[in-house]
Parts: sequence; C-alpha cells; structure tokens
Amino acid sequence: MKVFAKNFLNGIVTVVPIILVIYVVIKVFEFLDNILGQTFRGLLKEDYVPGLGLLASILLITLLGWLSKQYISGKVVELLDRWLDRIPLVKSLYSIIKDTIKSFAGDKKSFSKVALVHIPGTNMKAIGFVTSEEVEAIADPLQDHIAVYVPQTFQVAGMTFLVPRSDVEILEMKAEDAMKFVLSGGMSIRRNETVKKEG
Repeated sequence: MKVFAKNFLNGIVTVVPIILVIYVVIKVFEFLDNILGQTFRGLLKEDYVPGLGLLASILLITLLGWLSKQYISGKVVELLDRWLDRIPLVKSLYSIIKDTIKSFAGDKKSFSKVALVHIPGTNMKAIGFVTSEEVEAIADPLQDHIAVYVPQTFQVAGMTFLVPRSDVEILEMKAEDAMKFVLSGGMSIRRNETVKKEG
C-alpha cells in the first residue's frame, strides 16, 4: 500500500504540472485566436485554419507598433493618448494598464532589477523588484529612497515599499528566477545556484 501511495504521489507531481501547463497554453491560444478569429471564421467558414486569428493579431499589433513610431500616425496616437488621459475614471484605468505593460515590455523595463531588502530591526531579508528610482515627490527628500515591489508567496499579489537605498542590495539574478523563487515559497531555487550581489 505504501508503494502504491508513493507512486501515486509521484504521478501527481509529474503529471499535474504538465496537464496544467498544456491547459493554460491551450486556453491562452484560444483566447488570442478568437480576438480576430471570429471575423475570419465568418468570412472563411469551413476553410478557417486555427491560429489564423492569432497570426492576424500579431501582424496587426506589429503594424500598429510601427505606425506609432511614424510622424503623422504617431501624432494621432499621441492625441488619442492625451484624450484618454483626460477622461475621468478612464484615465486612471488607462494609466495603470499602460504603465504596467510598459514595466514589462517597454524600453525601460521595471522588474529587471532584483533587490534584497533588509527588514529593519531583524536579520531577515525580502526579495523584491526595483520599480522606480525616482520617488522624491512622495518620499523623504532628505533620504535617498527607491520603490521596491515585494510579491507575496503562492499568489499574484504584493506590496510596494519606499526603501532607503542603503537598505537595498541589487542581486545579479534573473527577474524570472527571482519571481519563481518568491511565488514558490523558496522551493524553486537550485541547490548549486549562486547569486552575486552588486557592490
């Protein structure tokens, strides 16, 4: 019975992550494919090929990205940006979405610097991500603070702290590895993995 239970648990550990990843990938593919896929399905009907909507979405986003860098179309994008930034309620939502996307995919990515934050009065440290180094407007002007986002374990949530720069160590660690370490409760780090500290 113990052998059966052990093999059953090993099967869960092995199979469940694979099934969940495949499920998530399929659902994401279906969602992205349906953005423009419905239009193509109406036009092509039986001749529609799965993935055509996703490919069209990628090409359309790429084209819009190129147009946003051109002079005339870029001015239109700037005008639309300013217009959305003035509408009550909409401007808050628009600003949050825009800043969040820019932090992951923009020219100046946030979450690229992994930080080790010293917790005052203890010997404990927390892993976070430097999101801004220009917080003089809301932090103590007599101290050099930076904004550090500290995610919570086993969930997509966290808190942003304004921390004195002297209490922060920047780690030479990939942001993806740091996020996996935090979200897994420290279980994802490899035994032979070494992390270098700047300074």
